[in-house]
Amino acid sequence: MEVVNLRCGGLDIHKKTMAACVIVPGPKGQPVKSVRSFGMMTDDILALAQWLTDEGVTQVAMESTGVYWKPVVRHEAPFDRVRMKRASPVDCRSSPLKLGAA
Repeated sequence: MEVVNLRCGGLDIHKKTMAACVIVPGPKGQPVKSVRSFGMMTDDILALAQWLTDEGVTQVAMESTGVYWKPVVRHEAPFDRVRMKRASPVDCRSSPLKLGAA
């Protein structure tokens, strides 16, 4: 399997919470996955941005139904080092390894 992004993340956004997953290279080159849950308030979104920055994430795929993604995009300014891409649930199921690709 071809690695498209070494340091990537995924967000699943709901009304009151969002689940975030980050995959980064481990000490022996094997991928290491970390999962965290964040709220949807401004401080929570800024904490998410800090966590992504600390992990060195450069690509994030975001899946959301309805309008719940809007607060995250509104606060995208802190994500100045992270490229975000909205993805439909079908994209998330069919091609999880290529979500962050151009």
